[in-house]
Amino acid sequence: MSVSTAAVNQSICAPLPVLGADVTVPLVTGGDVTYAALDYAASAPALQRVWDDVAAYAPYYGSVHRGAGYLSQLSTDLFESSRVTVAEFLGCRADDQVVFTRSTTDSLNLLAATLPADCQVFVFETEHHASLLPWRDARVTYLDAPRTPGQAVATLERALAGREPHGPALVCVTGASNVTGELWPVKELAATAHAHGARIVLDAAQLAPHHPVDIAELDVDWVAFSGHKLYAPFGSGVLAGRADWLVDAEPYLAGGGASRKVARRTDGGVDVEWHTTAARHEAGSPNVIGVYSIAAACKALTEAGFDRLVAREQQLVTRVREGLAAVPEVKVLSLFGDDAPRVGVISFVVEGWNSSHFAAALSAEYGIGVRDGLFCAHPLVRTLLGSEPQEPGECGAPEAAPGERSLNAIRVSFGAGTPDEHIERFLGAVRELVSKGARWSYRTEEGRCVPDRGAAAQV
Repeated sequence: MSVSTAAVNQSICAPLPVLGADVTVPLVTGGDVTYAALDYAASAPALQRVWDDVAAYAPYYGSVHRGAGYLSQLSTDLFESSRVTVAEFLGCRADDQVVFTRSTTDSLNLLAATLPADCQVFVFETEHHASLLPWRDARVTYLDAPRTPGQAVATLERALAGREPHGPALVCVTGASNVTGELWPVKELAATAHAHGARIVLDAAQLAPHHPVDIAELDVDWVAFSGHKLYAPFGSGVLAGRADWLVDAEPYLAGGGASRKVARRTDGGVDVEWHTTAARHEAGSPNVIGVYSIAAACKALTEAGFDRLVAREQQLVTRVREGLAAVPEVKVLSLFGDDAPRVGVISFVVEGWNSSHFAAALSAEYGIGVRDGLFCAHPLVRTLLGSEPQEPGECGAPEAAPGERSLNAIRVSFGAGTPDEHIERFLGAVRELVSKGARWSYRTEEGRCVPDRGAAAQV
């Protein structure tokens, strides 16, 4: 059973067609401009292919796993075939499970809820909060930020070799940093973990949209990622990998769908037999639209050819890094150095500038959307900036005087849907802002840095 889509024969071009490519936004200096979305690391725009596939299915929407009617059967088939598509996209092993969740955060919290008793968890301080924080009920060892890939492997080796007692253990590591874009030595870390009897989960939220992820080839135990970073909106995510810990644990959520059989006992209680499939952790009515959008994105990226996508993105990465390097006041943040392989995620600070002010000026004066702050990776960004936690001030951080460190950073991120023109506009705007300064005054409003429309333009 299948749904025909209007996008099956859609031509693949570079950049890939995305929604919002023709959206215009007003400039505080007057007029409108086509919006340059350069915040892919937060949420990537939906691929046109994904939107077309979802729109084609929407009239056929029905209850999943819960009806005898045609639309329910069709939706159930679509839901389960999406599971197969995601498994193929991730190179899952034959006995791996693909569990659909709400996000990477949800996926890692699910895994945290299934840890065996007395499990030790090892996690680098460089992780996004989604993979840094879920392990509160376990014995957690936080590892210092390494400065080379080799140092990351050596740090993990020492930590695992010295653990006591020798019981179940889990290593959590990112595939690509959401701050620096740098690729981590996942395969080497997996080998180290397994050599010491530990398992490893890969946070692929920033890796999967930019680079092939193969569970079997990397030899990781689980992979987690989010649809909204993979050009697939609607609030869904994936946890894929080994089934045993998932099957042995109580369901992450108790309710319909997770239960196979429920019966009252003579003493008045309830006996429950839970599913042993992925459904065990998918209680409630599933987000079939979100799940299908992930599968559609997986197909679109695969059909476009990841080699082509990676090659083009690397050209954009090189252009941005060279462009920023040409501005002496700009410092790009990095753990592993200039030669480290990376995806299209680059964070930087500008000497003498408040980062929130700079990002607001890019938006208000040039129609460019970037991110500023600590990027839900506070320990990592503070390590890179060499700063201690401080209370936010005007426009999100205290004003940085010339020569002083910024207390937060600016992040530009891009991917398969980014036109070359957006990159060039961004670099031109950086040069102009650094050279001439902002053309408008900015102030804090409800925690955001916005143009002060009561102030005169600083022309």
